[in-house]
Amino acid sequence: MRALKISRKPAKFAVARLVSPISASGAAKYGPLDLVNESAPALPTGEGWHRITPRLTGICGSDLSLVEGHASTYFDDWVSFPFVPGHEVVADCDDGRRVVLEPVLGHAARGLALPFDGAAPGDGDNYAHLVGGCLEPGIQTGFCSSTGGGWSTELIAHESQLHAIPDDMSDECAVLVEPAAGGIHAALATWPAVQAALDRGETPVVAVLGAGTMGLCAVAGLRAFAPGVRIVVGARYPHQQALARAFGADVAVPSDELSRAVRREVGCHVVGDHLSGGSHATIDAVGDSSSIAASIKFTRPRGRVVLLGMPAEVTVDLTGLWHRETQLVGAYTYGTETLADGSRRHTFDLAIELARTAQLDRLLSATYRLDEYEQAIAHAAAAGRRGAVKIAFDLRPPHQETR
Repeated sequence: MRALKISRKPAKFAVARLVSPISASGAAKYGPLDLVNESAPALPTGEGWHRITPRLTGICGSDLSLVEGHASTYFDDWVSFPFVPGHEVVADCDDGRRVVLEPVLGHAARGLALPFDGAAPGDGDNYAHLVGGCLEPGIQTGFCSSTGGGWSTELIAHESQLHAIPDDMSDECAVLVEPAAGGIHAALATWPAVQAALDRGETPVVAVLGAGTMGLCAVAGLRAFAPGVRIVVGARYPHQQALARAFGADVAVPSDELSRAVRREVGCHVVGDHLSGGSHATIDAVGDSSSIAASIKFTRPRGRVVLLGMPAEVTVDLTGLWHRETQLVGAYTYGTETLADGSRRHTFDLAIELARTAQLDRLLSATYRLDEYEQAIAHAAAAGRRGAVKIAFDLRPPHQETR
């Protein structure tokens, strides 16, 4: 098989960190990423394993952090080198199905007992299984040496990770299912604050800071699964603002005007650089020091900030968080969700529905062949300023038709 593989080479990670501010394609060329030809991963012992051949695989922010040498050292003990990146995958399965991949390597994939009946791969409150069972350590496919990843012509996946998609869903739509699941998970994480506002007879205001793929998927998730909310979005680029409105935002403004827009919605004062009130909940889809600080400043006291963007090392004055009794919660992946009506459903089932109804395929801006990876990485790293959103690898044979 052909694959893009990341090896544990500290010198190459250092080069990528130095080069990436100047050239993302240079980081891809000289960093830890290599295009290789090698044998496909072996199937583990046990039932339920399949070989899948990707059609399209997305490039996400966590992938870029790795290629550019900026990934947090937190993950050192939760991944196994060398590994093939890529977890936003639509693929052909060896049993004839066309599937999307739920990448978390959960209990079932590792041959371990489920935390509860019907649990999704991302469920459970003890992460020991991520470094145990029949696989090498890995938080998910794309970070595990045992399974391979989506930036390749073949990988392996467990039945618990695979979701058949409708025949009338295009590959271009299906490759957005995984990001949609992450956005829905973050949207539903705002619900305690939203419900509290509804109980008080208020109109809940949810702010979303950042409108790349994940921020836009969170907007679509809020509109679909958080009834009654007002959605206010801060987006850096005009095309992102337009997409936010198309996905259901009531207000979309430049990122640096989001605090003012929230204030107009709720009618509060400004005290110093904090709002006296603010949004009932905020989704931070950026995940750096300035975005976290800003989110705390315009989220109301006893509100909730949901951290969807993946941070690394950040420096934030948390005095306001303490004084305002603001909840700061992470939204990593997906699992089993509790909806507004009290029903429970797997996030991926919701995401497959949302990808089609919200026409998420419009987020896919460009695709590249695997050997064009330097150009693909450069485009993904500059997606916003180039008027793009999602960049993906196209691994389909040239004659294969898009469904």
